[in-house]
Amino acid sequence: MSAVHVSVLLEEAVQALNIRPDGVYVDATFGRGGHSRAILARLGAAGRLIALDRDPAAVLAGEAVADARFTLVHAPFSGLVEALEALGVRQVDGILFDLGVSSPQLDEAERGFSFRFDAPLDMRMDTSRGMTAAQWLNQAAEEEITQVVREYGEERFARQVARAVVKARAEAPIETTRRLATLVAGAVRTRERGQDPATRTFQAVRIFINRELEELQTALPQAVAALGSGGRLVVISFHSLEDRIVKRFMREEAEGEQLPREIPVRASMLRQGRLSLLGKAQRPSDAECIANPRARSAVMRVAERSSADSGERVGASWSG
Repeated sequence: MSAVHVSVLLEEAVQALNIRPDGVYVDATFGRGGHSRAILARLGAAGRLIALDRDPAAVLAGEAVADARFTLVHAPFSGLVEALEALGVRQVDGILFDLGVSSPQLDEAERGFSFRFDAPLDMRMDTSRGMTAAQWLNQAAEEEITQVVREYGEERFARQVARAVVKARAEAPIETTRRLATLVAGAVRTRERGQDPATRTFQAVRIFINRELEELQTALPQAVAALGSGGRLVVISFHSLEDRIVKRFMREEAEGEQLPREIPVRASMLRQGRLSLLGKAQRPSDAECIANPRARSAVMRVAERSSADSGERVGASWSG
């Protein structure tokens, strides 16, 4: 049975969007609709909410939202511009990203995200397409597995994990979460207090299989381009790699085009910053973390669209 998904920083995120009753907003990560329902509650009759999710289970759950102001699109958030154009929407007043995995994804054993269950090693957010974690682990080179586990999981014993995987799959394919978790436990020599030795490897494989960081790097410029002047961009991250991308992107978009001081170019000739940073990064309260332990790593950053080049379209990704 799936756990109920509790949206992190729910009130804070919706407040940060600065919702206008007649505005058009995007929930780029519908999940189970916590943020979407809160946004709809603040919209007037002329308002509109467009939600995206790559997970077919989330799209199915979204059918329960019977509201004429609401549209749910089965798409990753890297397809934001394409989705808006298909709906005839040129500009929006706010976009929310709630990154990472949802509680149902973690708690449904058959999804293969968690080592707490013995289940098929899937890990795809969009189960209708793409390679599963098992398929990748059983064919990837040892060096590639090492790189993924080291970079996306920040695992010190990445090489030992990769070596164990390659050795084990020579005897029999690695097809279940339990087998992978057991292999990793034998390869990771020291345990972090309060953390299963498989945590970092499972996280790394999930991020890689779903191209989570690439998706984010592609989506952020699209979001800024889709925002009208004064529109808000709100991003909730749960991993240091995600937050690093968001922080750097927002900062560079706030600074605008920068050239060395010795180059004789007027400031008016440079591209001005498209974002204004609003406040500092915000974290959940102690009370929220106690009530929902999965909120502990959350970081929310907020920026507002300036009038510079407002309303253009950007299709290329930002690589950071």
